[in-house]
Amino acid sequence: MHTIPLRHFCMSIAANLVRLRKFQNLTQNDLADLAGLHVNQVRRYEAGNAQPSLDGLKKIALALHVSLDELVFDPNERGPHNARLALLFEAVSNLPADELHVVQAVLDGLIVKNRTKQLAAMHS
Repeated sequence: MHTIPLRHFCMSIAANLVRLRKFQNLTQNDLADLAGLHVNQVRRYEAGNAQPSLDGLKKIALALHVSLDELVFDPNERGPHNARLALLFEAVSNLPADELHVVQAVLDGLIVKNRTKQLAAMHS
């Protein structure tokens, strides 16, 4: 299993936090006020000198109107890395709700089937 060093994790959050805050034309004081945090905490998070708690991440995400994924992961770190899959997922997201549920059910079934095979292989 691939693990990300803690320092890289903190720097990803720091870089994302700076990028997202500046994109919204907010100062560190603005973000601190919106998130209910002390400005010194925001400064430490942005410098990569401190790691926010889950509660802190949630407050920041809500203040910036972004998901936790956008704060924690690098822009290209999640999602399909295969161009064809990326296009397919984009197309699927535009399907009517009933067809989208069918696609989700098929994917869920395939994932469960694959995980079951992996577990069986580990225990044999």
